[in-house]
Formats: sequence, C-alpha cells, structure tokens
Amino acid sequence: MLVFRHVGAYRGPYMLRNFYHPPASRTLFTRARQTPPSPLRTGIYGTLFLVSSGLFAVYYFDARSAIHRYVLTPLIRYTLDAESGHKFAVKILRSGLGPRDPLSDDERLKTELWGQEMSNPIGLAAGFDKDGEAIDGLFNLGFSWVEIGSVTPKPQPGNSRPRVFHLPEDSALINRYGFPSQGHNSVLSRIRARLPVFGSLGDTAALKDGALLAINLGKNKESPVESIDDFVSGVRAFGPYSDVLVVNVSSPNTPGLRGLQNRDLLEDLLSGVTKARDELAPSALTSRKPKLVLKIAPDLNESQLVEIAEVIRHSGIDGVIVSNTTVQRPKSLINSNKSEIGGLSGAPVQQYSIAALRTLRKQLPASIPLIGCGGISTGAHALEYAKAGASFVQVYTSFGYDGVGTCRRIKDQLTATLEKEGKTWNEVVKKAVDELSLKPVEEKPKPTSVQQLISEAEELARFLDDLDSKVSAVEGC
Repeated sequence: MLVFRHVGAYRGPYMLRNFYHPPASRTLFTRARQTPPSPLRTGIYGTLFLVSSGLFAVYYFDARSAIHRYVLTPLIRYTLDAESGHKFAVKILRSGLGPRDPLSDDERLKTELWGQEMSNPIGLAAGFDKDGEAIDGLFNLGFSWVEIGSVTPKPQPGNSRPRVFHLPEDSALINRYGFPSQGHNSVLSRIRARLPVFGSLGDTAALKDGALLAINLGKNKESPVESIDDFVSGVRAFGPYSDVLVVNVSSPNTPGLRGLQNRDLLEDLLSGVTKARDELAPSALTSRKPKLVLKIAPDLNESQLVEIAEVIRHSGIDGVIVSNTTVQRPKSLINSNKSEIGGLSGAPVQQYSIAALRTLRKQLPASIPLIGCGGISTGAHALEYAKAGASFVQVYTSFGYDGVGTCRRIKDQLTATLEKEGKTWNEVVKKAVDELSLKPVEEKPKPTSVQQLISEAEELARFLDDLDSKVSAVEGC
C-alpha cells in the first residue's frame, strides 16, 4: 500500500488508467518525434552549400564560362521572344550582377584611334544598349568601345511589335525597331549620373583606361526628312560627355533617313554637325572635343561610295563605320523569318560590308580611319577586316547569339593568330592602310605672276642672245 501513500486512497480503474499510457499510434495527422540535428551533419551541409555557391559565383561572373554560351544565352533566347530577351540582358548588365572579363588584353591587340591608345580593337555596335543603361556592365565584358543609342532628341516608341526576329540557322537577325528611344534628356541624365563625384575621371568619357564611349545620334520619325536639326542637337547635347559621336544616316527603319546619304543632303549634314562640334568648348571630362564618325549602309553601289568619299574628304568628319544593316536578302538564307521587313545583320551581311569597306578605303586617305562592322564573330573575321583596311571592328549579332564571352573569345582567337603570324594588330592595320588608302596627289606649285614674268624674261633674254650670236656670225661672213 506504500505505493499509494502519496496519492491518496486507491480509486479503482480510474487511477490505473491515469498511470497506464499505451504506446501512441501514428495517424495521418500526427508528427513523428523530431531527432535533434547533428552538429556535424549541419556543418557538412552548410560547408557544401557555401562551397557550391562560391564555385557557381566564380563560374557565373567569369564571362569566359561555357555556361553563358551554351546554357544561359540559349535559355533566354528560347524562353523569351527576341525583344524581351534583349531587354532582359540589358537589365542584368545594368544591375551590376553581370559577368566580367577577368583577363588583361594581350599587347598584340593594342590599337590606336586618333592618337588615343586602346587596349584592343573590339567594340560593341549601337543597338544593344539603346538608352545608355548598361555602359559600365558592357565595358566589364572587355569591349574597348561601347556605342549606345541610337538616341533621338524626343522620346519615341519606335515601330510596333513584333519588330525583332531571330534567324539562328543563318546566324542572323532582322530588326525593324525604328529608333525606340527615351530621348536626349533621359539618356543625358543617366550618363551624368555615372560620373564619380570625387576622384579622378580619367581622360576619356568611358571612365576606363584604353577605352572610348561613343553615342549614336538618331533622328525622330516625325522630323522633316531633309532637316539636320536633330543631329546638330545631338552634337550639342552629348558632345561634352562622349569621346565619339556617330551620325547615323543608314538605318533602313526610319523613312527617308538613308536619303541623307545622297551627295547634296550629306554635304549639308556634315557641314552642320562639324560646325556644331567645332563650336563646342573642350570637354571638362576629356579636355577634348568629340570625334565625329559617319555610319553608312552596306547597300550603296560603287559610284555612291565614291561620291560619299569625296564629300567626306572635304568635310571635318574623323572616321566612317562600315556598315549598318542591309535590306538585301541573300539566297542562302534558310530561316522562315527571312521574309520579315527590316535590316538584316549577322553573318550574311559580312560580304556586303567588307566589299563596301574595300571600296571606301581606296577613296579615303589614311588619316581617316574606317571601322568595320558586319558579321564578325571570330578572330579570323576581325583580321579579315583589318587586312581590308579597317583600323577597328565592332560586333552586334554575334554578341546576342554567343553571349557575354563573345568579346574575350574573339580577342583570344585574334591573339593566337597574330602570334602565329608574328605580327601585332597595329602592324597589320598600318600595312593595309598604307597600301590601300587613297594616295595624296603631288601637285607642282603653280608659279606666282612675278615668278612667271621673271621666267618669261629669262627665256626672252636667252632667245635674244641666241639671235645676236647668229647675226654676228652672218656679219663675219
């Protein structure tokens, strides 16, 4: 009975029920007793997570990683329509979370434009970053020239969607964007915002050694066809914040724009923009005035290119980009999108661009550099342009297809080829430009009127002396 002393008298079955607890049975709604986590297991899992995250981060932020070319870029291309994928890529690079080129450029790739040394000859053409949102993200991928735009004075939406079409089997793209732009004020405020408040700004608008920032100037759709005011406005607005201003008269997607390539209109345009540039004060950012570059179409025939070259020679234009997209459709195109209206870029345009470049190189002096653009996706392509007389090259469509490692891959291929040939980029360019450029015509100085009189008097004196000698000879007989 001692066992019940502290609980009172025995109360029968009720008390037994209180002391008897049958084993709990599992039901659908009961939870198993949680086993306390092992510190060792937790540590192992945490370490694995940190290591794998770190490895992925290193892999992701390296632009050379195959994941970008073979996984992420195709994933974006096949899950989003062409324009949405384009905008997504711009946002990633704008965020600061984009990959980077971790390597320094080889000495063989050094090039020079207008006396400015650049670390490599590979630039990004206009059209990718239309509103200057991802300038620094693009420089981080290894480009030595980033060209934003086209930028129009007033905001405009461009043409209706869909307006961009992939042709993957042809390594090509067709677009009819029509200069969608946030306008001068928006882009200008964004460019100003990237300038550091304190510290050195460097000596270029790129804010990066060995690199240049270019701004492509476009024209509003509703502006009068023959008016040059939009371009003059662009020179005045962006001149203080750029290294290069590109006058784009070659987009096929703005009605009447290509007409500005005709001789009379082009003369007025180039005269207007060079006058506006020359009136600018040296930039507080670069201590220089921006260079002016004309961007032409690949669809011009030889006589048109000869005329354009003549206009350029008598203008203050500093260089030419050859070329923009083409309206031609080679028979070799396979993809069904080949029938879409717009400008064709990528591999098929190379034949037209390099032919136009060769023609123009023969018509311009070596002092006016040409920038090759069209179908460049390998180091061999870049070198082909250099041997045709281009001082520099730009990529666009291949960047969209091959991803963020495109620039580094082209540079590595180009370095290997140059090393094999025992040359540098500058040596290849100088040889081609010296051989192919228009040679200056050596004109004998025309004598002044006084010199001419003296020469005639001397000739008359010789004639009289000769005559006198003959007369004396006759008299002696």
